Amino acid sequence: MDKKALYQLSYGVFMLASKAGDKVNGCITNTCMQVANSPTRVAISVLNTNYTCDLIKESGIFALSLLDDTCTFETIKHFGFQSGRNVDKMEGITFPKDLNGIPYLGWQTCAVISCKVVESMDLGSHTLFIGEVLDAKLLSENAPLTYADYQNRVKPKPQAVKEERKIVGWRCKICKYVYEGSELPADFVCPLCGHDRDDFEPIYE
Repeated sequence: MDKKALYQLSYGVFMLASKAGDKVNGCITNTCMQVANSPTRVAISVLNTNYTCDLIKESGIFALSLLDDTCTFETIKHFGFQSGRNVDKMEGITFPKDLNGIPYLGWQTCAVISCKVVESMDLGSHTLFIGEVLDAKLLSENAPLTYADYQNRVKPKPQAVKEERKIVGWRCKICKYVYEGSELPADFVCPLCGHDRDDFEPIYE
């Protein structure tokens, strides 16, 4: 199966945040759609291994920052390529907050949607949350960032590997899981965090 075919589906790219007590975290996701109008509801799908998923399950609230076409890879990397279990992603950054006190991005973002969870379903690797929209704000006139645009323009292209350097393994850039072997299978998915081979880097001898 060529997973690049799935990149052609029309997704957005979002920074999803939640809080439970004094615990706050945000992560990058590309799965959200409006599923009802009266009342207005959206569906999001979140990796079960994400700390943000735990916070949503605990508090039942979340804020979705809709990233726009000015978004940089550094923003994606900060919220998507490290775990909130190990790093305080909010430290040292001043965020605006929604009506539930959840931080959202006030930059590189065209809108923010605040929700309370009304239903959830465990999908195995992910949890599907149905959220009723409590508030929504338009933040800019910039076009939303699509997942295809992220793959084609924002995400850095892998550098050519020099032939004289022998690859002995592959390391997940998200959770640091190591796959031993010179060839990473085309359909490989990290058993710890669920990211595919695009988020692995070579380990040289």
